[in-house]
Amino acid sequence: MKTAVIYWSGTGNTEAMAKAVAEGANAELFEVSEFSGNAADYDAFAFGCPAMGAEVLEEDVFEPFFTGIEGALSGKKVLLFGSYGWGDGEWMRNWYDRTKAAGAKLIGDEGFIVNEAASDDDLAKLKELASQLA
Repeated sequence: MKTAVIYWSGTGNTEAMAKAVAEGANAELFEVSEFSGNAADYDAFAFGCPAMGAEVLEEDVFEPFFTGIEGALSGKKVLLFGSYGWGDGEWMRNWYDRTKAAGAKLIGDEGFIVNEAASDDDLAKLKELASQLA
């Protein structure tokens, strides 16, 4: 199994989560702007992005990237994660539904979200969840 963890982080909260996912899944770790691979080369993905604005994915870099790759996610295991500072997680539910509609085999109930920074307990749970990508 070849797995990629691809994330965008503004404050470092989602980056910390991405590192835990990469460790738990024994995966390659990429900041979204660094990923130049082909989705067909990977069996599984974990995507991390915090809620931005009115509970949406980061619009300048991450959203265009995800739009470009989502058509290649059918049949692949996918874990979604991120942090938020307001709202109720609507951005993750929308992202989860969108990824499921693309045909991905989603890990977790509705993605993995934390308010602000992940605690050590949150990171341990995320690492355990990520092990399902392998």
